[in-house]
Amino acid sequence: MPYKVSHGKAIQVTYSSDEVFARIEHEGIQFIDLQFTGLTGHFHHTTISANTFTPDQMKDGLPKLDGSSIVGFATIDDSDMILKPDPNTFAIIPWLTENKTARLLCDVYWGGNRGRLSRDPRGVAQNAEKYIKSQGFDFSTWGPEVEFFVFDKVHWDVLTPYKGQSYSIESKEAPWSQTGDGYPMGLQEGYYPSTPADTLTPYRNECVNILNNDFGILCDNHHHEVATAGQCEIDIKYDYLTNAADAAQTYKFVIRNVAQKYGKVATMMPKPIAMDSGSGMHVNVSLWKNNENAFYDPDDEIELSQLGRYFCGGIINHAKALSAICNPTTNSYHRLVPGYEAPAYIAWSSGNRSAIVRVPKHLTGKKYSNLKRLEFRAPDPSSNAYLVFAAVTAAGMDGVKKKMDPGDQVRDDIFKMTKSDRAKKGIGVLPKSLGEALDELESDRKFLLPIYTNDVVDKIIELERRDQREIAIRPHPHEFYLYFDV
Repeated sequence: MPYKVSHGKAIQVTYSSDEVFARIEHEGIQFIDLQFTGLTGHFHHTTISANTFTPDQMKDGLPKLDGSSIVGFATIDDSDMILKPDPNTFAIIPWLTENKTARLLCDVYWGGNRGRLSRDPRGVAQNAEKYIKSQGFDFSTWGPEVEFFVFDKVHWDVLTPYKGQSYSIESKEAPWSQTGDGYPMGLQEGYYPSTPADTLTPYRNECVNILNNDFGILCDNHHHEVATAGQCEIDIKYDYLTNAADAAQTYKFVIRNVAQKYGKVATMMPKPIAMDSGSGMHVNVSLWKNNENAFYDPDDEIELSQLGRYFCGGIINHAKALSAICNPTTNSYHRLVPGYEAPAYIAWSSGNRSAIVRVPKHLTGKKYSNLKRLEFRAPDPSSNAYLVFAAVTAAGMDGVKKKMDPGDQVRDDIFKMTKSDRAKKGIGVLPKSLGEALDELESDRKFLLPIYTNDVVDKIIELERRDQREIAIRPHPHEFYLYFDV
């Protein structure tokens, strides 16, 4: 659901079908981009002429999708699907100026009046919102912090696997830059540098303006992140669950397209640079009831309610299985190692960024009760936001239901603890590989089933096992350095 800013205040905007068609006419829209998300998180679209788009199509959907051609959706023998546009997601795409184009996000349905496709990620997110209401809460709020890299150029060669494989990254900001006309940053020295070292300020400004003004996605801050070579973050204002996932997908869409305009390329790959920090997608969540933040307790030491602790306990208890959804690529596990900003240990704390769940404590008191939240720091931006928010909901609500205590918060730097110290405090370790994470999901999946269907979980495991095998059968270039002379 988009926002607009009026007299300095952000106001949510809803569109009826009639209002969308009025805007199409008034704005001279020529094309409608029908956008949807696949199970693996990839953004897809098909484009129709605005002059053929009808109110019946808005209501009943358009028979425009072969589900067998979308990874994870359907088989070729049963693949007719309907795209149903959501009028609330109407936005004009600002860079398509020659033939004015608007977008609508779509829900995916089976053809033949067979109902919703269970593997439509947006539908899974909507199931999570229904489940929260069924448990006596009004809604939840979500704020993803999506990090990404912007490179000048990237090359890779994987088309000749028998001869060899390689990749290379070019960035004016990188310490290996050969341009000689910049101020390169060292590895892990990229946090908040000023211009001109930070070369991407104009790029991020434009992304924020487009997200705010054209897509109604409010962004309150942007900056260079810790890694060298163009690591960025743009902060999105928190929103309802499905809206926040819509915003995360639109965010990726915008930052990639604006990067192309600047002659650069943006990537959500969690760990593209060896020996440097990777990109995360920290997820901030709170539950609300009777117009009050149910995670806030003014009498608690860190102002976190017992309910919030139980929700945290659910995340901690299911953290290993969550990894398969929140960190769904083999590359994700190059990020989840000690020493590179990402959490690797299963613990919670207030203000301690070495734990996977953090309770931020920048601002306190009743005045800021709406900001009381849990920050789940393990997810990365290669994940599908719809599935991540739904899975975290399932884990947290399982904790609430079963009154799972998260244990004592860890106040020390976990990265500096010995293995023995961690064992004494009951601090577990996140999976070290995608295969290990999938094993955990297979053995601990029941908590997902109030929201997910079994076939969705099965398909996630199948697709990620495929990727795992693809990497397992190929030698890594660094192995030649380590082992060629054995």
